[in-house]
Amino acid sequence: MTIEPGSEALRTLIVDDEPLAVERLQVICAKLEGVTVIGTAGDGEAGLRLIDALEPDLVLLDMTMPLKDGLGVARVLATRSKPPAVIFVTAHDHFAVEAFDLEAVDYVLKPVSPERLQRAVQRVGQRRGQGASVAPIPATAESEWLTEFWVPHRSELVRVAAADIDRIDAERDYVRLHVNGQSYMLLQTITSLEERLDPTQFIRIHRSCILRQDRIGGLRHEGLGVWSAETTAGQVLRIGRTYLAKVKKLAGR
Repeated sequence: MTIEPGSEALRTLIVDDEPLAVERLQVICAKLEGVTVIGTAGDGEAGLRLIDALEPDLVLLDMTMPLKDGLGVARVLATRSKPPAVIFVTAHDHFAVEAFDLEAVDYVLKPVSPERLQRAVQRVGQRRGQGASVAPIPATAESEWLTEFWVPHRSELVRVAAADIDRIDAERDYVRLHVNGQSYMLLQTITSLEERLDPTQFIRIHRSCILRQDRIGGLRHEGLGVWSAETTAGQVLRIGRTYLAKVKKLAGR
């Protein structure tokens, strides 16, 4: 990690209930330029007490812990005027959406590699160098919808912009995001996801399918009241009766 001249190392607190995980993070951080570990805590409540006492710049925060989990800690920090930057370091990939809703800088999956943690810490440094506040941004009508997803891919999470998504399919408690010929699985129900997508950009056409509106090339009447949507890529997708009126309204019918 490159530190600008005159800048100080990030005073870092590790909050994790697994001693071996804490030790590994300490070893990795010791090799990272611009990072100084100032303390460790074994649960969320102790982590908050140390944050109050030590005022770190950065918290490396585990997700599942006794007394108060990582999301609980992040929610408390989000109410403060000048919270530390938070990087979640966890073995669980299905909390990513909630984590980024709470203004986490990054979400690193265990086992942690030095290179991956270095990239995450560098993002904190870039944010500080740009003078960007780590305080939560108040929601507005323009920012209340999801604009990106962080999805598991191999050993890390990758960013997927909502604007790049062609289709979202439900698969039990998961959704599959179709993006430029690739697909990614995310632990999220399609109904809860629908509520957080911009309705001017996405439309649900079936109980198991959401389409990006500009990917709809036309509507096809199959007979007997059955309609399908034809995508710009040439796919034909059945429209559920519950959603037909809404889709037709989109087409001005």
